[in-house]
Amino acid sequence: MSNINENKHIAVFSLPFSSHPLPLLNLTIKLAHQLPNCYFSFIGTAKNNQTLFSKTKTPINIKHYNVNHGIPENHQLLHGSELNLYLQTGQENFQKGIDLAVLETKTPITCIIADAFVTPTFDLAKTLNVPWIPVWIPMSCSLSVHFHGKEIRQHCTVNDGNKTLDFLPGLSVLRVEDLPHDPLMTDTEKETALTKALASLSTILPQAKAVIVSFFEELDLPLFVQDMRSKLQLMLYVPLFNLKPKTQVNDEIDESGCISFLEVQKAKSLKVVYIGFGNTVIEPPKHEIVAIAEALEESGYPFIWSLKENLRSHLPNGFLERTKTRSKVLSWVPQGRILGHGCVGAFVSQGGCNSMLEGMSNGVPMIYRPYFADQGINARLAVDVWEVGVIIEGRVFSKNGLLKGLNLLLVEEEGKRFKENALKMKKIIEEADGPKGLATKDFKKLVELVSSS
Repeated sequence: MSNINENKHIAVFSLPFSSHPLPLLNLTIKLAHQLPNCYFSFIGTAKNNQTLFSKTKTPINIKHYNVNHGIPENHQLLHGSELNLYLQTGQENFQKGIDLAVLETKTPITCIIADAFVTPTFDLAKTLNVPWIPVWIPMSCSLSVHFHGKEIRQHCTVNDGNKTLDFLPGLSVLRVEDLPHDPLMTDTEKETALTKALASLSTILPQAKAVIVSFFEELDLPLFVQDMRSKLQLMLYVPLFNLKPKTQVNDEIDESGCISFLEVQKAKSLKVVYIGFGNTVIEPPKHEIVAIAEALEESGYPFIWSLKENLRSHLPNGFLERTKTRSKVLSWVPQGRILGHGCVGAFVSQGGCNSMLEGMSNGVPMIYRPYFADQGINARLAVDVWEVGVIIEGRVFSKNGLLKGLNLLLVEEEGKRFKENALKMKKIIEEADGPKGLATKDFKKLVELVSSS
């Protein structure tokens, strides 16, 4: 990085868990290409940085720095505790990442971009007297839940289920059962570092120079947008899920064999089911994996299933052998390329924001089984606003429920409507992500903000 002579140095703080780090790295790469004379220091844990940077080509003006993961030696990890331990390391830990970056570049930090969950970076930016630009990676409108948490607790309890949230601006379509748990927490429940961070968002985000949301304004709910813009200094729509140039995707080798498999099914005029739950911290329980397998076997549809190696033991005995002529079951698959193939007729997903957008941007109808976080909100919008899919019957995988959903999308007349709507969404996203889209204009504003800081 010796050729860089400008005095701009942007620190980027990731949340090194689940599907959060990659979108933020995508944003960093795009900014680094636009601002080749600026330093970008990507700060996270050693394990996550190694995973990210070993798989991704980055410009010369990006370098990663490691900070403490917060896990004590010989500590017995409980489910989800890694994230809380990382956030508990606080401002002092993240300052060490900055110190490393400044020492090497000999350039002080001029701006902090951070995953909005990493709230200690707000105080760090104040200490350094630099702009703070948080990035909201979940579904954009899930922000409203954290801004209106007090009202939600006044009107609703966790047992209200189907009760609609008529009091949330633009989000009356949502139900209590769609919400993440933290806005419904009672006073008797123990707070965690994560729930404290989320509870602070309504106070600290309005103080940010700008808040980036990974979505398209053209798809968002106007009353929600109006409400958020009245609360924030600046809200920029910069979708991060598909920033990778399409030419790179097309040039990839088909190491998984999925594309050749899809070509064979296409020749037979068959519609393929794709099952993928993304890089999620919640894994489907054994009985749901069994239900998925039983439904796939009985359906007769060809399928590709992205299933982690450690979950294969949950599959029914002989399942892989009995379905091997019409299936691919792999621990990793090129999801974007699979969804972009014309013969995929249904996408079974947990409803993560990135996966949902990837499905819609490829015109593929979906079956949702939300587990946690913003997934219930995403599924509700996809089903009741955009009408591109269905939520699994009972919100839990069962053999009959999945069979019903697959047949609805792939066979029944109503499935044609879902497909038509998915293709409409694909067109809207293509235009929104194009040179005349609002996202392009908002990204230019972000570049100006970063370069002038």
